[in-house]
Amino acid sequence: MATTEQPYLVVPPMSDPNEVLHRVFGFDAFRPGQGEIAQAVIDGENVLAIMPTGGGKSLCYQLPALCREGVTVVISPLIALMRDQVRALKEAGVEAGALTSGNTEEETDLVLDGLRAGTLRLLYMAPERLASSATEGLLRRAGIGLIAVDEAHCVSQWGHDFRPDYLRIGALRRTLNVPLAAFTATADAETRVEIVEKLFDGQAPNSFLHGFDRPNIHLAFQSKDQPRRQIMDFANARKGQSGIVYCGTRAKTETLAGALRDAGHNAVSYHGGMEAEPRRIVEARFSQEDGLIVVATVAFGMGVDKPDIRWVAHADLPKSIEAYYQEIGRAGRDGAAAETLTLFGPDDIRLRRSQIDEGLAPPERKDADHGRLNALLGLAEALGCRRVQLLRYFGETAEPCGNCDLCDTPPEIFDGTEAVRKALSAALRTGESFGAGHLIDILTGSETDKVSARGHDRLPTFGVGRDLDRRTWQGVFRQMMGHDLMRPDATRHGALVMTDAARPILRGEASITLRKDLLKKAARRPIAKALVSDEDAPLLSALKSKRRDLAERAGLPAYMIFNDRTLIEMAETRPADLDAFALINGVGATKLEKYGSEFLQVISGETTANVHPARRALAGRAAGDVFDHLCQIQMELVRGPTGTEKPVSCSASLLRKVAEQHPTSRDALDNLLGPRRAERFGDAFLDALQQ
Repeated sequence: MATTEQPYLVVPPMSDPNEVLHRVFGFDAFRPGQGEIAQAVIDGENVLAIMPTGGGKSLCYQLPALCREGVTVVISPLIALMRDQVRALKEAGVEAGALTSGNTEEETDLVLDGLRAGTLRLLYMAPERLASSATEGLLRRAGIGLIAVDEAHCVSQWGHDFRPDYLRIGALRRTLNVPLAAFTATADAETRVEIVEKLFDGQAPNSFLHGFDRPNIHLAFQSKDQPRRQIMDFANARKGQSGIVYCGTRAKTETLAGALRDAGHNAVSYHGGMEAEPRRIVEARFSQEDGLIVVATVAFGMGVDKPDIRWVAHADLPKSIEAYYQEIGRAGRDGAAAETLTLFGPDDIRLRRSQIDEGLAPPERKDADHGRLNALLGLAEALGCRRVQLLRYFGETAEPCGNCDLCDTPPEIFDGTEAVRKALSAALRTGESFGAGHLIDILTGSETDKVSARGHDRLPTFGVGRDLDRRTWQGVFRQMMGHDLMRPDATRHGALVMTDAARPILRGEASITLRKDLLKKAARRPIAKALVSDEDAPLLSALKSKRRDLAERAGLPAYMIFNDRTLIEMAETRPADLDAFALINGVGATKLEKYGSEFLQVISGETTANVHPARRALAGRAAGDVFDHLCQIQMELVRGPTGTEKPVSCSASLLRKVAEQHPTSRDALDNLLGPRRAERFGDAFLDALQQ
């Protein structure tokens, strides 16, 4: 490492954010919310942005890094995530590097050389590196112009992702005296207050809280009914697609992964009890391989940057609505269609309630956690569009989406008020000392040994629920727990206890509507939504094969060549030349240069003609047509108007400069061409440019 305190040189920034968006990242427009956040960061404001997983947070600091003076240092919690983002940036033609504990000596030297040479635009590092006294000196010399903090909720000491070294970031901001942009997908009101206090010294940043809708993700819930079969059916309908199955226990990840492998899927398990090396292998395989299924606990998640995960399933109920939305948000990050399925049942509800009640958090924290769980259970037991209810929780309004199971098939409902009163009465008359199974025996008049031994066959409620079968009563009790009318009490061995929310119903002051459809066994196997039409499917398959070959050759994850959404657009629009190919979303200048001809050959079935690099650099831009016109004029005038004069020509790079700068006066054009070329081509070129 250099010992001089002289600052390193820094490559000058680009000027136009929209040009950077198109030329570097290959997009014609920002996603909702991205543009205003990126502009605030470019303008040097302190920024806090809460965006959903897959909402495009990384672009909101990567693009400003190319438009601002100085190097952008990105504080990120996971080595795998940093490595993936650095590789993706390099594929897009951006100089980026990471300083992590996983670096080889050679990798670290390359990063430091890039800083000294002034070519590095983004420097990634883990928060733990801030504990080193040498880091501050390095960052001073590097000419840091912006601090970006990914997963900013890790600063919250109440959060399960708390990282103590995140508390050092605020001091770093003060030391370097540069703006800070913090990004996260999981920040409730309390966590936002902590972020502002710890990272911004309590001075409110420019905050952005919107864009939670992920309309490409199909939402679905099912009550558990042979849950392994339900997960297997869901995966079988999506064979060959990358997916994640979240499980509540480590043991279940292993058994379910084994069942999927036995059924012919490429599946692996992942959980916190595994050694570090096997976990790294799974992470690397998931990043590199198409069609791999990871069956995991929530230990697998933060840092997953794979954009073409086509589905996420929950074999068990998540712990909160925030956790649910973050986990399903790992699907469809490329914007193409993605699907989800969440299974839940009474045992899940009892487990989640007991985890909260038996935890060490103070009472107000437990109440808040019950509230978050209630929001998720309300979503699970929803009677209308799930997306409307989900977005309402995050403070947004929406119309029915047409992309959830309840929009696909509206539920059957019934007035459950009388059934709920009977259930509450049975619980109260038995001292709130029993679970749903025993209460259902009483309601249906089942003379079991347990009922008879306790004299519960003599209760007024014995047999009052014979109008409903046992399966229906199970659904009633599950929905009562879902609506937080009854809770399992850990001090009573899980017995169901009435909550205050149930009292108006018991007294006849309120009514309740319940669902019928979740009480029925699923009648049909889930069908995967097609990514493209039948007509385009063979071409999409061929494009994926070409992508896989190129990725294996380069040692890259397939999505870093092009993601699924980009291939889908290629298959649907079938671009005929480089100009049309450059207009595909996700095709930036560097990728156009590296891969354009090969993918065009797959699309057309023919070898594409060689295109001069100067013309290829203008592909998809208006300047490309101008370049072609200037070439045609030059060809006609190379020997003058009469065709008998001494040849004069312009180089392709000079014609590109004329096309890009588009001078509109003869003096400006002459300055570009020089006297001899201006005399031969000036008038004709100027006419073309003015037209």
